[in-house]
Amino acid sequence: MGRNKFSQHEIDIIGMLLRRKNAGTRFQQKQIRHQLRVNFEFNISDFNVQGKAFGEEELHEAIKRGAIQILDDATIAAMKEKRARDKARDEAAREEQAIADGATDWKAAMKEWEDWEATSH
Repeated sequence: MGRNKFSQHEIDIIGMLLRRKNAGTRFQQKQIRHQLRVNFEFNISDFNVQGKAFGEEELHEAIKRGAIQILDDATIAAMKEKRARDKARDEAAREEQAIADGATDWKAAMKEWEDWEATSH
């Protein structure tokens, strides 16, 4: 599940990308869907009716029915910062657990290697 809260500016860009997607080749459509997921955390499957194309009209319909909310830029920026902090915290916890379960601590190994290289030359 991606985001369902966007700024008006993001909605304008998402709408433009959806217009391009529906006019593009299969390859272009795939690239645009990837761009929507990576840059905006926007997953068409979160909002579309199964088997129906999702374009700009469907985007505005999702906004009207409340599935997508438009918030101010400052709120969106704060939300993105929090998501980034949460993601970093979760990644650090996964890394710690993996090391506790016996995985190699690659950061420590790399530091050892760099220290060894610095002293051996």
